[in-house]
Amino acid sequence: MFPLGTVLFPYMPVSLRLFEERYLVMLAHMLEAEQPQFGVVLIERGQEVGGGEHRFQLGTLALISEMAGGEGFVAVNAEGGSRFEVTGWLDDDPYPRAEIRFLEPLEWDESLRSLREDTEQAVRRALAVASEFTEQRWASVVDLSDDPLEACWQLAGIAPVGELDQLSFLGAVSMEELLTSVLERATDAAESFASAWSAGPGPNGSDGLPGDDFEERL
Repeated sequence: MFPLGTVLFPYMPVSLRLFEERYLVMLAHMLEAEQPQFGVVLIERGQEVGGGEHRFQLGTLALISEMAGGEGFVAVNAEGGSRFEVTGWLDDDPYPRAEIRFLEPLEWDESLRSLREDTEQAVRRALAVASEFTEQRWASVVDLSDDPLEACWQLAGIAPVGELDQLSFLGAVSMEELLTSVLERATDAAESFASAWSAGPGPNGSDGLPGDDFEERL
């Protein structure tokens, strides 16, 4: 298990630099498996480095896709897989471990296409407005997967909302619930930033929506 300060969603990337001894030992053990993977949970209180943090119970498997060695660390790239709930924490020695149960995977239904399109529009709008005030990891023009199921989870992952909102997305019991929650929170976020924007230009000095002059792909 790897407690982080952010929520990992299915089909979303995560990049880590492992330098603590406990996680290097964990990595060595993981590499003995045919498919190296680890669990990611959100930290409730505490910090990522040093141990002793309190953790939320919902999490996501991270499937390792790339590794590279550096001076004193190992860089790991992974992608979110199945969701799970921690049923019991084990001894952290030699590294964090837990017993888990997997959550039922959400299913895509074509009847949700209109809701998905509305949600995407709201998320992209929120990202565009939010970028005027704080640096955003994702551009409002970021490309999503062509697979609608993957794209829905990616919308949850890129929406400019807080970690607790993200955690509530992760616990959705249906695709309709997930999309509705993301739509509502993204709309709220856009309105909140727009209200601040109307009071004056953002710190970027612009008096219009930010230019979408680069692209990314998930």
